[in-house]
Amino acid sequence: MSLTHRAASCIKPLALAASALIASVGLSTAVQAKTLVCVWDVAGKTGDVYAQATDYAISMQKQKVDIELKSYIDERVAVEDFRAGQCDAVIATAFRTRQFNSLAGSIDSIGSTTIVRNGKVDIDASYEVVRKVIQVFADPKANKLMSEGNYEIAGIFPLGAAYPMVRDRKMNSVENLSGKKIAAFDYDKAQGVMIQRIGAQPVSVDVTNIGPKFNNGNVDMVTLPAVAFKPFELHKGLGKTGGIGRLPIMIPTVQMVINKTKFPEGFGEASRQYWLSRFDHALKLIKAAEAGIPDQYWQDLPTDAVPKYVVMFRESRIDIAKQGMYNKQGLNIIKRVRCSINRSDAECAGNANVEIE
Repeated sequence: MSLTHRAASCIKPLALAASALIASVGLSTAVQAKTLVCVWDVAGKTGDVYAQATDYAISMQKQKVDIELKSYIDERVAVEDFRAGQCDAVIATAFRTRQFNSLAGSIDSIGSTTIVRNGKVDIDASYEVVRKVIQVFADPKANKLMSEGNYEIAGIFPLGAAYPMVRDRKMNSVENLSGKKIAAFDYDKAQGVMIQRIGAQPVSVDVTNIGPKFNNGNVDMVTLPAVAFKPFELHKGLGKTGGIGRLPIMIPTVQMVINKTKFPEGFGEASRQYWLSRFDHALKLIKAAEAGIPDQYWQDLPTDAVPKYVVMFRESRIDIAKQGMYNKQGLNIIKRVRCSINRSDAECAGNANVEIE
């Protein structure tokens, strides 16, 4: 055999071996690729939501999932990137994630988790409603309910009670809100429906402009949790005449949605259990944010006004559900939890334990 033939016969096996090596390296890289989670936080990487996501990423290493976080201040972009497949999961408010699972999103419906006793809000009982609903959704029996197609709810935690913040303290009753301009998130049509029911004018906003519109007087009222007070500089809008009513319109949550095809079997259930275990931690952050708001802004609504709000909340929920904006099954689940905590409520008497007939 000539030297040329010998060289050729050696090169061919070497080339095949090199190709196999390259292929194996490529496969290894694919297997070891990090899972990208898009995280919305109004304060970016310095916020509480992002901090909780960081703890989550470390914990999920036990599930053999290596998570990389990508921070977003604009929630719309985070969700759209997830929908486009640029992220394997997204953490955002239920207002935005409701499109992926309407049942889980029902926890953020108007007044559905608020407990009122003797004309006053029982905020601790209200948060207990949220906790128990999250427990129901985290139970293995609810696995099918948490999935719609390739999307799965992989965790829920509270963002904090959303309180009415007004530029004038005299706007402390349903009647006094008539004709006023009230901020309504443009991607949550339910808010606009409720505002119109009381004869007020909904003004479209999003997280990028709700603060400036309130502070500049373009709207008379916003509904936001305490965690938004400092980042949005809401003291400017409240001024000397404004106030924050101690009556949550709702208790918004942050929810994690995953593309099931990008995660191991059973990951969603393990993830939901993790976020449930962090409920008390989230509640501690919420209470710290509320305590950070100066006392001068807090306002107890007139005792006779609170029941009127409760009725308005319930009638709005039913109306909105009938229009297909709220998940009826989700509202039924929440009502059963609410009535288990506040059995004396009139709506829980007899067979009145179904939210939507």
